[in-house]
Amino acid sequence: MNRLIKLFLVAVVLSSLAVTTFAETVEPVTVDAVTAAKEELQTNINIVWTCIAAFLVFFMQAGFAMVETGFTRAKNAVNILMKNMMDFSVGSLSFFLVGFGLMFGVSNGVFGTTLFWMAGVESGSDWNWTFLIFQTVFAATAATIVSGAMAERTKFVGYLAYSVMITLFIYPVFGSWAWGGLLDGGGWLEGMGFLDFAGSTVVHSIGGWLALAGAIVLGPRIGKYGPGGKAKAITGHNIPLAALGVFILWFGWFGFNPGSTTAGEGSIGYIAVTTNLSAAAAAVTAMLTAWWIFKKAEASMTLNGALAGLVGITAGCDCVSPIGAIVIGAVAGVLVVLAVMFIDRILKVDDPVGAVSVHGLCGAWGTIAVGLFNTEAGLLYGGGIKQLGVQLIGVGAAFVWAFGLGLILFYIISKTIGLRVSKDEELKGLDIGEHGMEAYAGFQVFSST
Repeated sequence: MNRLIKLFLVAVVLSSLAVTTFAETVEPVTVDAVTAAKEELQTNINIVWTCIAAFLVFFMQAGFAMVETGFTRAKNAVNILMKNMMDFSVGSLSFFLVGFGLMFGVSNGVFGTTLFWMAGVESGSDWNWTFLIFQTVFAATAATIVSGAMAERTKFVGYLAYSVMITLFIYPVFGSWAWGGLLDGGGWLEGMGFLDFAGSTVVHSIGGWLALAGAIVLGPRIGKYGPGGKAKAITGHNIPLAALGVFILWFGWFGFNPGSTTAGEGSIGYIAVTTNLSAAAAAVTAMLTAWWIFKKAEASMTLNGALAGLVGITAGCDCVSPIGAIVIGAVAGVLVVLAVMFIDRILKVDDPVGAVSVHGLCGAWGTIAVGLFNTEAGLLYGGGIKQLGVQLIGVGAAFVWAFGLGLILFYIISKTIGLRVSKDEELKGLDIGEHGMEAYAGFQVFSST
């Protein structure tokens, strides 16, 4: 027994010596080391989430392509698909080379002064490359919005030209005013306290007002208005395809809005909820409004209603209550139906897919709504009129900038390389005239409109 006790005591002593020796050879874990590890982990989480969101927003290009193709005629389907492919492609290059620097460069002023492709992107920074791809897909979205309003009569080369200019200059400069501080810049609108979390105005209204300018300069499709100026319906050839596009866009919006946190944090779920509620409410009110006016539960208006709700909530998805989101969406659903009719019948601007109404007007409404429904600074929550006033200034600045430059840009294109196809090409369809092929070979039926 005594021998066992002695052996036990010897083992204890040897173990203590071993632990002491090991402890002397290992550096103690400091508070700073733990903090650094946590920060690195959070940065990596932010990168992963922001990349996933960027990929979802990229998939929205497919949604836009399906919506525009479905809402237009079969003889122009290839042209629509090519435009959606190429506005992303040329837009990615021009935004990378110039646009990103204008939008987020250190030297941003009113018009931006940093022109080089690396401006605002620190070499070797994983986060900045992630931020670049996320902002690239947003820029491409602004460009592709224009496609729908100018569908079925635009020269392909003219389309490529204005897609470059939108992503190279028009979108980035306004973006620098509102979002420049997200990286190294800073703009006068964000300095005033302008709030547009994910781009109701920065992305959607800019695209919508450019679409309005393009549709005005381009003129209506052949057969759209009769001798007395009465609008005639030119129906889309594939509503199921358009519906698929809307569902894809709705899905992609869960990257568009929650992804604008650019951080893997708890608010992602909340933003997804407000986004979804607004879209659902808008789809319902658009359907009911169209049902009341046309005596039928009209599908195309309902589909555009869902998009209107998504556009409307994009500015305030992080700062409005769920009930506020429902109200914003409900108003957007009514607004989009009335706006489509007003633009088509009163202004006589031919917008085949309702892009101006969905993105321009409902984007403006959603931005203004932040001044009303922001739970911290909104007028309806006791925040006074200041935020509402700032939001109105931002909306007005977006209209003047995008619509004004849009008119100039499209006029210059029309007088130089050309903006509109010939009458013969339009009647036969742009698929044959511009691309030398048919989307539905053997099934195509041509008409006089």
